[in-house]
Order: sequence, then structure tokens, then C-alpha cells
Amino acid sequence: MDTQEILYTMALTRISNFNFAQALHLYRTVGSATQLYEYRHEIGDIIHDCSPRLKEALSDWAEPLRRAEAELQFVERHQIQVLTLNSPAYPQRLKECPDAPVVLYYRGTADLNQAKIVAIVGTRHCTTYGQDLIRRLISELRTYCPQVLIVSGLAYGVDITAHQQALEYGYETVGVLAHGLDTIYPHGHRTTASEMVKRGGLLTEFMSQTNADKPNFVRRNRIVAGISDATILVESALKGGGLITTEIAQSYDRAVFAFPGAVGAVYSEGCNCLIRDNGASLLTSAADLVRAMGWEDDAQLQRAQEKGIERHLFPELSEEEQMVVDCLQETNDLQLNILSVKTSIPIGRLTALLFQLEMKGVIRPLAGGTYHLF
Repeated sequence: MDTQEILYTMALTRISNFNFAQALHLYRTVGSATQLYEYRHEIGDIIHDCSPRLKEALSDWAEPLRRAEAELQFVERHQIQVLTLNSPAYPQRLKECPDAPVVLYYRGTADLNQAKIVAIVGTRHCTTYGQDLIRRLISELRTYCPQVLIVSGLAYGVDITAHQQALEYGYETVGVLAHGLDTIYPHGHRTTASEMVKRGGLLTEFMSQTNADKPNFVRRNRIVAGISDATILVESALKGGGLITTEIAQSYDRAVFAFPGAVGAVYSEGCNCLIRDNGASLLTSAADLVRAMGWEDDAQLQRAQEKGIERHLFPELSEEEQMVVDCLQETNDLQLNILSVKTSIPIGRLTALLFQLEMKGVIRPLAGGTYHLF
């Protein structure tokens, strides 16, 4: 892609006054930003519904081009790729969408067109239940499908958990930002973002010096949905950005899944209602996702299940440790004395076993003296 086309495409987003749908219409109608610039004075002959205001804006590219030139210097200094609609590296799934960005800014190593891409979205107030769902989903999925790109929005809660668990289990992961690549929001996620640049990437349609304003998050959500084969809602209240993303994914005819939760649980209400209203397929495991997406044949899936995915992921356990794990699998979050009764292990011995399981990363002590199986 030549520098001139990149500059004109970047300038186009400024000329359209950040009306991304309008910029896309202009780009697709004329065929390239360079041609749009060349025919700027005859634009009414090409686009018959072009308003007088837009004609006037398209006649003067001076200021937008100055801004684009400054941005080009910024991206070159920071090794950022500029992807226009005609770039081979532009996400082809996103290109199919009716409101695709005409330009993207990307810093990373992951292929945005790889075979399997999954978006994981949800509330910023992710509970322990939600965190466990994400961990189990990604750990199981890694066994079924070694090559999957995990996409989310780098926000608090579900987003950052998805990114971190993807990195933990060896997946590449891409964060779609609601601002330019000159900053990271939230600031507390900078360490994770730095790791993602090496094992995934950061993607945005916004130039540097663009603040993380509220409307930008909704615009960001369409990229999360559009770049992915499937969108998974982990936890959500009755309103939230995750539900907006699933709605957009539905409009793109992409697969949508949701994990169910307890009836009345605030951050499961959105998921439960979405499933009830047939807005998402119910998801309980990675096996459900793999089957629905056709990513493994039944024989391969059966072999993986017989191998015992969850137990295979845990360290080697003694007979007594396995008894504790089996008990917590049946009923999670039990107090010490109840665990002792159910397993018939004396409290003194059980306390030592629980400490060993905690050190192995299998369980976690919670408030009130209860123990939680990951």
C-alpha cells in the first residue's frame, strides 16, 4: 500500500467529521481515497446524493492532510501498521460489515485474518463465577483448538480477564481500543497491553490524541464483533456494552453465545434474558462452542473428552486431594467443617490438604472460611 493512499485515507476520516459510515460510503463508491482526492472538485458527478456541505468539505483537504501527515510520522516512530480497506492485512471479516472502518491502526504480531477468531465480552464487574468461566473456557478451548485468536476490549472485568487468561494459556489476544495508540485506558492495564503487543496486538480506528470518550466505546464494539467468527457473552447486567456487542454481532450474522447464570444474579440477568429471547446460544463449555462452530469432528471431540480436559489441566493429585476436588466439583464454595464431613477427612489433615491444593493453584480460600474450586 503506497504512502499516498494511506495519507488520503487517514485524511478522509477527518473530512467526514468522524462520520465513519459516510467515509465508508465515499470510499466504496469511488474505489480509493486517492481517487476521491483526485475527483474532489467533481464529486457531485460521481456521488449524486452528495450534500452541499459534504461537497464543500471535500473541496479542501489541506488541514486534514496536515493532520494525516503528523499521524503518519507518529505511526512510523512507534512501528504501527496503518491498514486501509484495500490493504491485504485488513481484517477481511470486518471488511464484510456495512459499517467497517476505512482505516485501522494496529500494533502487534497476530494475524487478523487467521482461521478462528473469538470475541469474549461482558460486564466490567466480573464476579468470581465469571472469572472461572473464562479460565475454564480458554483452557478447554486450547486443548481442542491450539490456534484461536481471542479478541476483547481491554476494559475492566471480563475483557481484561479474557486477555490475561488467553496469554496464560498460550493464545494470542488482540485488544480493540476506544482511543488512539498513544495511550492505554485503563492505565492499570498497561502491563498486560505491553505483553499483548508481543503476543497478539492492539487495534483501533482512532488517531493518536483521541480521548476514550463514551461514544468511542460503542464504535469500538462493532470492531470487536466484526473481526470475530463468534462473540461470547460471559456476564452482563440487563444493560451494558457486552449486550451491545452481541446485538451488533447478530446484525452481522455472526454466531453469538452466552453463559447462563443464577436466576436473579445481577450480572447474569443479561445473559439469561439473551438466551431466553433466542439472541444467543447457551454455552456451558468449550465443547459446546467447538461443536456449534464446526471446528472439530465428533470423533476428535470425543477423544478430547475421554482424555478428561479439566483434570488433565490440573497438577497430579494425591488420592485425598482428589477427594476434596471431587467434593467441590459437586458443590463449590464449601466451608472447612462441611468439607470434613463430606470427605470424612479430619479437619487437621484437611487443613494441610487445602493448603497444598491452594499452592497448586487448584482452589482458592474465600471470605467466611469457604473454599472455591477453580
